[in-house]
Amino acid sequence: MRVLLVDDQQLVRTGFRMILSVSDDVEVVGEAGNGVDAVEQVARLAPDVVLMDVQMPGMDGIEATRQVARTTRVVILTTFDRDDYLFDALDAGASGFLLKNAGPEMLVEAVHAVARGHALLSPEVTTRVIAQMARPAGSVPASSARGRPTGPAGAELTERETEVLVQMAYGLSNAEIAAELVVGEATVKTHVSNILTKLGLRDRVQAVAWAYRSGLLR
Repeated sequence: MRVLLVDDQQLVRTGFRMILSVSDDVEVVGEAGNGVDAVEQVARLAPDVVLMDVQMPGMDGIEATRQVARTTRVVILTTFDRDDYLFDALDAGASGFLLKNAGPEMLVEAVHAVARGHALLSPEVTTRVIAQMARPAGSVPASSARGRPTGPAGAELTERETEVLVQMAYGLSNAEIAAELVVGEATVKTHVSNILTKLGLRDRVQAVAWAYRSGLLR
């Protein structure tokens, strides 16, 4: 996975590079100190994932994300836990949003997750995204007579898949769900993939919102 680091502080970029160096399948292919340079380097280097700061001189990270998100997956990394940054980043097409106080493992997980087409949010902001996305809609996916949710095509989740969905809705990572349910992490990944497929959802964020909208959780 080819990664571009975008932050106006060289020390921060160096730290991210060191963290990602522990993963054999991640290569940092470039760095940028502002949004304009980031857009140019995305066009030139074609990275799989961009780790993008928000506050930078010239073009900020939100606008840069808007310009590159159609071709490259972006994870926003910021010090500032602000709703406007969060929702503007998601509206601009970001696939992930992490605060810079996240642990190194979370950063590596974010790169892997968004590179596979998933979304990843800091636990601190997940509930706010849920609140925004889980507002009552015109139609709500139905639950089966036995209490297990069904997708648009009527594909019913198994009891185990429902348990995994509930844990996802509480904001647990795959590793945490595996520990909670006493199963392997690979098994959890399979369940998550099955849940998204059966419910016709794009990523974990949509799955969490679906769980609340469907009445699985309140």
